[in-house]
Amino acid sequence: FAAFLAALAKKSMIYVRKQPKGFGRMAQIEGDLKPGKRVLLVEDLATDGGSKLVFIEALKKAEAKVTDCFVIFHYGIFPQSIEMLAAGGVKLHALATWWDALEAAQKHKYFDERGLTETRAFLEAPEQWSANHGGRPPAPRSMLGR
Repeated sequence: FAAFLAALAKKSMIYVRKQPKGFGRMAQIEGDLKPGKRVLLVEDLATDGGSKLVFIEALKKAEAKVTDCFVIFHYGIFPQSIEMLAAGGVKLHALATWWDALEAAQKHKYFDERGLTETRAFLEAPEQWSANHGGRPPAPRSMLGR
C-alpha cells in the first residue's frame, strides 16, 4: 500500500526494517533517505503503536523528520497507542477504525442488537470484556505504563 501511495503522490519510498541490518544511521532503512528529509510513515494497521515507535525511532536515527503516521486501519481500542506516538511528536491518522466498522454494521444491519451491544462493550473496555468472557483479567495499570 505504501508503494501505491508513493507512486500516486510522485514521492520516493523507503522501507524500514523491524531489525537493523548492519550499523550506522541507515541500518534499518532500505532506500535513499537524505538527512532532514520529511517522511510519512505508512502502515497497514495499528494496534498499540509499539511497532510504529520502533520504525519512528529508526527513521529519526537516520535523521528523518517524522511528524505523521498513516494507517489503513487503527483498532482504536488502546488509547495509549495515540498517546505514545504523540509523546514522540507523531500524529496518527487512520482511514478507518473499529468504530467506523461498527457504524457500518449498524447502518447495514449486519448485527442484531445483542451483537451491537457486545461489540460496543468490547470496544469501550477490551481487557474488561475479555476478563468477563473467560479471558485473562486486565493487567495492573503500572504494567501498562499508565
